[in-house]
Amino acid sequence: MGKKQKKPGKGKEKTEKKTAKSEVKKARRESKKISPEDDIDAILLSIQKEEAKKKEVLVEENVPAPSPRSNCSLSINPLKETELILYGGEFYNGNKTYVYGDLYRYDVEKQDWKLVSSPNSPPPRSSHQAVAWKNYLYIFGGEFTSPNQERFHHYKDFWVLDLKTNQWEQLNYKGAPSPRSGHRMVLYKHKIIVFGGFYDTLREVRYLNDLHVFDLDQFKWQEIKPRLGCMWPSPRSGFQLAVYQDEIFLYGGYFKEISSDKNNSEKGVVHADMWSLDPKTWEWNKVKKSGMPPGPRAGFSMCMHKKRAVLFGGVVDMESSGDVMMSLFLNELYGFQVDNHRWYPLELRKEKSSKDKLKKIAENKVISSETDGGEVHKSDTVMDDQEVENDLEGSINEMSLETDNVGSSGRVGSKNDSKSSESGASGATKESPNIALPEIVKPCGRINACMAVGRDTLYLYGGMMEVKDREITLDDLYTLNLSKLDEWKCIIPASESEWVEASDDEDEDEEEDDDDDDEDGSEDGESSAEDSDDDEMEAVIADGKSLQVGEAVALIKGKGKSLRRKEKRARIEQIRASLGLSDSMRTPMPGESLKDFYKRTSMYWQMAAYEHTQHTGKELRKDGFDFAEARYRELKPLLDELVVLEEEQKAEEQEVAESSSKRGNKKNRPSSSQR
Repeated sequence: MGKKQKKPGKGKEKTEKKTAKSEVKKARRESKKISPEDDIDAILLSIQKEEAKKKEVLVEENVPAPSPRSNCSLSINPLKETELILYGGEFYNGNKTYVYGDLYRYDVEKQDWKLVSSPNSPPPRSSHQAVAWKNYLYIFGGEFTSPNQERFHHYKDFWVLDLKTNQWEQLNYKGAPSPRSGHRMVLYKHKIIVFGGFYDTLREVRYLNDLHVFDLDQFKWQEIKPRLGCMWPSPRSGFQLAVYQDEIFLYGGYFKEISSDKNNSEKGVVHADMWSLDPKTWEWNKVKKSGMPPGPRAGFSMCMHKKRAVLFGGVVDMESSGDVMMSLFLNELYGFQVDNHRWYPLELRKEKSSKDKLKKIAENKVISSETDGGEVHKSDTVMDDQEVENDLEGSINEMSLETDNVGSSGRVGSKNDSKSSESGASGATKESPNIALPEIVKPCGRINACMAVGRDTLYLYGGMMEVKDREITLDDLYTLNLSKLDEWKCIIPASESEWVEASDDEDEDEEEDDDDDDEDGSEDGESSAEDSDDDEMEAVIADGKSLQVGEAVALIKGKGKSLRRKEKRARIEQIRASLGLSDSMRTPMPGESLKDFYKRTSMYWQMAAYEHTQHTGKELRKDGFDFAEARYRELKPLLDELVVLEEEQKAEEQEVAESSSKRGNKKNRPSSSQR
C-alpha cells in the first residue's frame, strides 16, 4: 500500500499555504517529531497492553458480518470445509486508514459469523499471508499503517492459531524471513513456502525475490538461495502462487523501478510472466504461456481447484486524454490448466430448457408484430442453428482447438477484427428491443480481494475498487460452483461504503512532499469543472447491492443532454473503461448486432466453450454462441447508452465548429465605411 492520490490544489492562495505547510512538515520529519497518530511504536504498544488484559478466549455467536476491508486473509478450515476463517485487513475512508486484527469464523451452511477474541493475539495487520494445515492456521508478515499513512511498520513475526482451542502462539525460530508485506505463502505437503514481497523504508521501497521454507515437522526455517547461472524470478510483490502435486506456479506481480530522468521518478511495472518451482530441487523454470492467457493486471486473486488455477479480478491502468490515467477494475475469471500449462477464459455456462427457448421465440414474435416504422428482423438478435452453421461454416472448419498455436498475446486473430461499427447508432436501431431477462448476478471488478476454495465452491470476499478519486472498500461475499460454473450467488450483499471528504488542510497534510509544487497553476483553472464532474460520476454501493453495469447506465440517463462537452468526454471515457473495450474479443462494438459480434469473435467463444463441454462440431458452435449471447445481453444497454452519448458529442462538436466558422467569416467581412 502506498499514499492515496489527492485532489489538486485550488488557487494561488492554497498553493502558498501548501508550500508553507510542506516546509513545516519537512522540518518536522527531519527533527523526527511525529504526531501521536503517526507514532506506530506507541500505537502498537498501546494495543499490546490491551491484549495483555485478555485472560480467556471469548467467542461471540451470531455477530454482524465483518466491516468492509481489503488485503485480509480468507482460509478454509481443514477440520470443516464449510467454515471460512477471516483475519485482519484494512479500510481507508478518504481521511484515515484502519487496520484490523480481528478473527472471524463463518459457517457457510448456517450463514452466521463468530467473532473470536483470544489472549496473546497477533497485532493488527494487512497484506499478510495465511495457510491452514491439519488443525492449525499459520500467519506470517504483513504491515501496519498509521491512521494518516505517515508511517509503515512491516512485520516479520510468525504466528499459529489452534483451530480447536482458538489459542494463538507466536513461533520464534531462527532464520525467519525479513520483515515484508505483499509476499505470498503456500503449503506444499508439510512445508510452508514464502516468496517475494516488499519492504518500505520510508525513503525507498525495496522489492524482494528471496525464497524461504519452513518445515512443519522439524520446525526450522531454511532460505533457498539461487545457484550460479540458474533461472530465478525478478523481485516483485502482489503476485500469486499455486500448488499442484510436485510443482509450484508463480504468476504476475508488481514492481517499481526508478526512471532515468532528472527527477528520478518511479514507474510501476506489472509482470505477466509465469514460473514453475520444483520443490524437490528448488529450481525455477519459466513457463511458456499458451491458450488464451489474461492480459497484464495487478491486484488479482488466485486459488487452486483440482487441476486448474482460477484467477479473478485485478486492475489495468489505461491512459486516456493527455496524461490522465484511468483504472479499469476487472471481474473476469480465467483458468490455468496445470497439467498442460494452458490458459482459457472461464465463462459461465448458460442453461437453456426447451420451455425457455419456446417462450423466448414467442416473445420475439410478439415484439416483431407490435413494432412500428419498419420490420424488426429476428435474425439480428436470435440465430437459429442453421444460420450459425451457414454463416460460419468456412471459418469454423478452419479453427483448430490446439490452443498452443495461439499467440502468446492471448488474442485469437480474426479477419473481422479490423471491422468497425460502420452502422453507428443506426445499427443499434435495427436491433429489436431487449427482452426482460433475469438480472445477472456478478461481483463487481475489484483488487486485493480474498478468495478460497472449499470442496467445489469458490468463495470471494471483500476487496477494493475506485470510482474517480474515491476508494470503495467492499464487504460482500459471493460463491460460485466451479464444477457447474452456472451462476454467481451473492451470499452477503455489499453495504454502503463510508467516505470522508478531506478538508483543505488534511488534503495538504497527506500529499507527497515531493509533489507539493507540481503543476498547481495549470490545474487550478480546471479543478472546479473536474470536481463537479466527480460528484456526478460517483457510483455508490447502496441498498445492499454491489455496483453493477446497469447502475452506470442509470447514472447517465437523464443527464447526458445537459452535460458540458468536457464532462461528456469524461463520461464516455469512463464508460469505455468500464466496458473494457481494450479486450475486443469479449466486448461488442457500439452498434454491433449479436450476429456480427459472434461472427467476429466466434473462435474465442468456441475455444472458451470447449474447455467446459468438450463438444465438437455443431454442438460446439451452439455452445460458443450461447456464451457470446450472454455477454452481448449483459453489455447491450451500456453500449446503446455509449452510442447516444457519442452521437450527441459529435453533433455538439459539429455545431461548435460551424458557429466558429461563422464568427470567423464575420470578422473578415469589410466594415460599412469600406464597402
